[in-house]
Amino acid sequence: MKILLADDHALFRDGLRYVLQQLAERVEILEAPDFQVAMQLASKHPELDMALLDLHMPGSTGPKSVAYFHRRFPHIPVVVVSAEEDSVNIEKVMNSGATGFVCKSSSAQTMLNALKLVLAGGVYVPPEILRHANSELMHDDKRNHQVANSHGLTPRQLEVLRHLCAGMSNKEIASTINLAEGTVKIHVAAANQALNVNSRVEAVIVAEQLGLIGVTHG
Repeated sequence: MKILLADDHALFRDGLRYVLQQLAERVEILEAPDFQVAMQLASKHPELDMALLDLHMPGSTGPKSVAYFHRRFPHIPVVVVSAEEDSVNIEKVMNSGATGFVCKSSSAQTMLNALKLVLAGGVYVPPEILRHANSELMHDDKRNHQVANSHGLTPRQLEVLRHLCAGMSNKEIASTINLAEGTVKIHVAAANQALNVNSRVEAVIVAEQLGLIGVTHG
């Protein structure tokens, strides 16, 4: 496994390196102190399994830099690791192409679980952001209100699940229901959390078993 770790604080990189080494038996970590070096390393190592980017390191312009990295290397999952904890800015990061956002105040175990989820193809956002999304959407689109409450899902999350079942990507779902792609990612993460699953496939299977969506495969 090969991971890019980009952060301007050497002490933080030292601590995170310990966490990353627990992801697999062999983990090669490429370190960058700024955004420019991160881009150079990603260009030289297209086989990277994941990139961890600080949001405000030298050379970075925040979410715009995340978007630029994602456009250049769309095959590399990006996790932003930042001291930023504002929900609006976190949503901007997710809209920029990140598949995960981990606050630097998180515990080592939370960090490890988040990275494992992203490596497995999932999306990770802080629990408080998921709660914020749920509270906002409990009043949005009242269809299936009773079902949503009984399983801890909002109507919008149920709608996203139906589109997942149809095999649509996050980008396609965003276009279909007129939402930002980052917002769709947050809904997917919230639905996974509510259903206690770690992937899109598992979410669809469990949703079908619970009768939340119609069975469309088999």
